[in-house]
Amino acid sequence: MDLESIQSYCRQKAGTTEDFPFGPDVMIFRVAGKMFAMVRLDISPLRINLKCDPLMAESLRQEFPAITPGYYMNKRHWNTVTLDGSITENKILFLIDHSYELVYKSLPKATRIEIGQPKG
Repeated sequence: MDLESIQSYCRQKAGTTEDFPFGPDVMIFRVAGKMFAMVRLDISPLRINLKCDPLMAESLRQEFPAITPGYYMNKRHWNTVTLDGSITENKILFLIDHSYELVYKSLPKATRIEIGQPKG
């Protein structure tokens, strides 16, 4: 999966914005101002940090060597996924969806109504 695919997929999610608050090498995707994905652009292969249910996060780390505790993040709630081709695109999209949904569900009800239902 490449950067353009990640950008396109994340941008289609309701209420999503992207910015570069940490400089030109770190792209952040947010829903209602809360981060659900962070892509490191300065390393190859690309790496994406995604929020994850803690139990699922542990299971994924055991199953996939390319999934590690979130770099520079709360390691209980975030994973770093190295896009080295060892994880299927469908699985990566599922993990992006999961991250987005965790953040979306944590938003106040009024904000969720304003954004609308998640896409994907």
